[in-house]
Amino acid sequence: MTMKKDYKIHLIAAARPNFMKIAPLYHELNKTDWATPIIVHTGQHYDINMSDAFFKDLDLPEPHIHLGVGSGTHAEQTGRVMIEYEKVLVQQQPNLVVVVGDVNSTIAATLAAVKLGIKTAHLEAGLRSFDRTMPEEINRIVTDSIADLLWTPSPDGDENLIREGVPPEKIQRVGNIMIDSLEMMRGKIENAGTWQDMGLSRNVYAVVTLHRPANVDNEDTLRSLVNALIELAAIHPVVFPIHPRTRANLERFKMMEKLQATDGMKCLDPLNYVRFMNLVFNCRLVVTDSGGIQEETTYLGIPCITLRDNTERPVTVIEGTNRLCKVQELRQSIESILNQKGKKKNPPELWDGRTASRIAERIRSYLGEGGHKV
Repeated sequence: MTMKKDYKIHLIAAARPNFMKIAPLYHELNKTDWATPIIVHTGQHYDINMSDAFFKDLDLPEPHIHLGVGSGTHAEQTGRVMIEYEKVLVQQQPNLVVVVGDVNSTIAATLAAVKLGIKTAHLEAGLRSFDRTMPEEINRIVTDSIADLLWTPSPDGDENLIREGVPPEKIQRVGNIMIDSLEMMRGKIENAGTWQDMGLSRNVYAVVTLHRPANVDNEDTLRSLVNALIELAAIHPVVFPIHPRTRANLERFKMMEKLQATDGMKCLDPLNYVRFMNLVFNCRLVVTDSGGIQEETTYLGIPCITLRDNTERPVTVIEGTNRLCKVQELRQSIESILNQKGKKKNPPELWDGRTASRIAERIRSYLGEGGHKV
């Protein structure tokens, strides 16, 4: 098959997890003789980890295009990304736009591209929590309904899309791109030495991350969580990198000092990915309400308790090491894990660190055979 040299492929990223998902695909496409990957940073999220060190860890160049959207309401962010990205699309006319995840920039970039007749692909398609009170769920549903290619990480993604009436030829199961990122950075993670720096013992501490509004914005809920973590610290060391939103509420509700004064509790500022994952690699269990860490712990075979009523990653519960848990059940779930021996490792099919290469081949076939040129 004769390929056109220099297909332009936009990789859209808005927040730190997005960059981690596009990094393996950027490197895979960049080493081909037919594609030019172009990193588009919408600027939707800013945090301390969006630094030179973060891009260096991922071996990424600075984003080629900055939209500079900034913070705002859901409508403001979505609208600004559409307005600014449309200008870029008109000027650059890429052959394919790749969006990832479920943030506002995901749906906004997809809408802007589709309305201009530019082909789009959604990486991490088909994930559903079935909870439409979550803004991310709306973003997932709408993005999947209009994108041209839907790259799913697991069988439940395929099934959700089929149930929603998506034509099967649009759906391509490629695996979990976050596992590619983890493997790409494994050497740095293993050498980071975070757990040693903190004086911890391998496999005898818990890592906690909490940031979802349902858990940290309500005073009674947050107090129940704090009390449960204090109980855990009494029997098992706890490391708690505290998200800025969570810290603000802990201080507002006057719980921070009590938490910091608890024996066995290490309260930290947020860590970069490498140092954080070094903690995870060497812990006994994780307590979280995050999405990505449910996948990483499943791949690593580390028990994970997710403080949510639902998850858009059910494969981590069905096949992996994750379990959903209500706040009042936390102590019982922790005790159950601590009484178990060893770790279980059973990563889902195609969670193997080769997702980016599969995607690159799908893109090559799609652009070459489909003639999707602008």
